[in-house]
Amino acid sequence: MIRLLTEADNEICMALVQQQPAENLFIIGDIEAYGYDQPFQKIWGQFEMGTLVAVLLKYDSNYIPYGQCSFDVDGFASIFNSDEEAKELSGLKHLIDQLEPKINRTFTSKKELYYAKCTMLQPLYPAAEITDVELLTLDAIEENIALIHSIPEFAGSPSTVESKLRAEENKTGRTYIMREDGIMVSSASTSAENRMSAMIVGVATREGYKKKGYASKCMQKICGELLDEGKSLCLFYDNPAAGAIYKRLGFEDIGMWTMIRY
Repeated sequence: MIRLLTEADNEICMALVQQQPAENLFIIGDIEAYGYDQPFQKIWGQFEMGTLVAVLLKYDSNYIPYGQCSFDVDGFASIFNSDEEAKELSGLKHLIDQLEPKINRTFTSKKELYYAKCTMLQPLYPAAEITDVELLTLDAIEENIALIHSIPEFAGSPSTVESKLRAEENKTGRTYIMREDGIMVSSASTSAENRMSAMIVGVATREGYKKKGYASKCMQKICGELLDEGKSLCLFYDNPAAGAIYKRLGFEDIGMWTMIRY
């Protein structure tokens, strides 16, 4: 049986997804931030013999499934297919591989990314060398968004001033930056922060300022802070060179993540 979950189901829902907090940080973070009764967010649960075994999160136009064992592929696909607003399907590759053939529309893009997590930082720099890493302030958000959008590999990034402000307001994200001669040259951010985990995103360096260690220092600062708060960290990557840097900081691959846009 599949039904919509409500606040009354929060305990059993969290008991399921928190068994793998790194893999489910989007689901956990969105539920903690927005709950079960928002027009832009819904969570369905699949029950077997009265036990919750799988969930499907809708946030705006994006759907994310999760289940530790087999789940009702046809049932979850039917929910997605009946939603005219549904545009994105993402999640652990082995789950999306089951759902994708059941989706009755043509995708416009598909990415498969490495999914890595960190539970213990391996510092690359002594503390004295990261004192110039700054926490992004509200008055510099527009400058940070301009930096992100100026970098070719971030073309089409969904980051906006509004999304940054919402993350700050709901405590679901933070950003650290570095400057050279007053110019913002590098940054690293989090998204989907929750009590247990956070996603590292937007690790970027302005053209002409690369290979100076700026991004690594931003990463070391933000990762160290979050780990000190008792959170596990996750990130996606598809660039082997970037992956090598992340692994030097203590990240380990835990699987593959698929993102499909329709």
